Amino acid sequence: MKLHNVLVVYGKELKDAVRDRRTLISTVLIPTVMMPLMIFGLLRIMSKVMSSAHEDKPLVSIVAGGDSPQLVAALRASDRFRFAPPADDADPQRREEALERQIAEKKIRAAVLIPPGFEEKLRADAAPAIEILHYEGELKSKFAADGLEKFFRDFRDRHVAETLASHGLPATLMKPFDITRRNVAPPEKVGGNLAGGVVPYLIILLCFTGAMYPAIDATAGEKERGTMETLLCSPARRVEIVLGKFLLVLTGSLSAVLLSLASMAITGTATGMIFPRGGLASAAAASGAPLPTIDPMGIFGVLAMVLPVAVLFSALQLTVALFARSTKEAQSYIGPMIFFVLAPAIIGMLPGIDLNARLALVPLLNLSLVCKEMLSGVWHWHYIALIFGSTCVYAAVALGLAVKMFNRESVLFRT
Repeated sequence: MKLHNVLVVYGKELKDAVRDRRTLISTVLIPTVMMPLMIFGLLRIMSKVMSSAHEDKPLVSIVAGGDSPQLVAALRASDRFRFAPPADDADPQRREEALERQIAEKKIRAAVLIPPGFEEKLRADAAPAIEILHYEGELKSKFAADGLEKFFRDFRDRHVAETLASHGLPATLMKPFDITRRNVAPPEKVGGNLAGGVVPYLIILLCFTGAMYPAIDATAGEKERGTMETLLCSPARRVEIVLGKFLLVLTGSLSAVLLSLASMAITGTATGMIFPRGGLASAAAASGAPLPTIDPMGIFGVLAMVLPVAVLFSALQLTVALFARSTKEAQSYIGPMIFFVLAPAIIGMLPGIDLNARLALVPLLNLSLVCKEMLSGVWHWHYIALIFGSTCVYAAVALGLAVKMFNRESVLFRT
């Protein structure tokens, strides 16, 4: 095998890829422009929606409470809610059904059912129950129910404190000690855990999509254009041809990852979502909480782990696309593969799944788990070596399969 021939084939394929609009879109435009816009745009929208829902005063309804004027007056004096007019229906069952329907239709966000004689039972040391109706899973209804629950907890605590004071007892009798939490994790571990699940997911997705169109164009595209036979007539051997095409696909995969990460870093820094400035940094400093960061060395570690994964994806897609007779057929073969590729990355984001020797041998899942650790500043060198080595073995097997399939005439000239 001659390296010169491999590089000549690679150069020829690279020129063809640069002229192909679909390849440029998948390896340059989408990773560099569309992916950062989508991610940071979604984060901005989610932040604004959550902030708007939290600041909005939810519309709630008070049911009964006519014989508990102090409680109702305290609740209506709260500036955290807006109150709907009381229901006209005197039948408790129909009134409750109407409230449930209004909450389900999002006309009101929550309702409070105050039992008859609430204040009288409270003075008699009974334990009346207050029921809050809400819409499970609906954000604004959740905020309304949480706000109502906090109001009634505070009301209960004030009642307990007043009752103890009237009997000459200290308020600490019902609250003899406090419970506080203190974060012992450094900022890079906090940031690594926050970003550790998302970054591997994006890397795997970009590695796969970046290699897709170069692999299709270098195989099924050559068959459609009728240039595969011309290439096979060249002095280059089959293994040199397939390695040249493989290098093109690998270039597309790595380019998509590197361009996307660079673009997201620049965009995030410019918008203050990475290395925050101003309000977020000031708020963190005022509260005494550490500002989450990411270990810089972890980023380089992640990039190093990407290489064998990109080789694996490039070789697999080159092999699969080689079986197709046309680009459309190749897309139908490779497209569904993305679900099997992303499943391990999604599993790696689930809580409670920690890196061990057995999971270090599972392709893609091991990348998700080790990236989370490295971004947190934790370096399990034995696991890193095991993951890198096993992924290299899988990539070598996939590349060997691609070379073998390229030497089969029945695969190259399918009709």
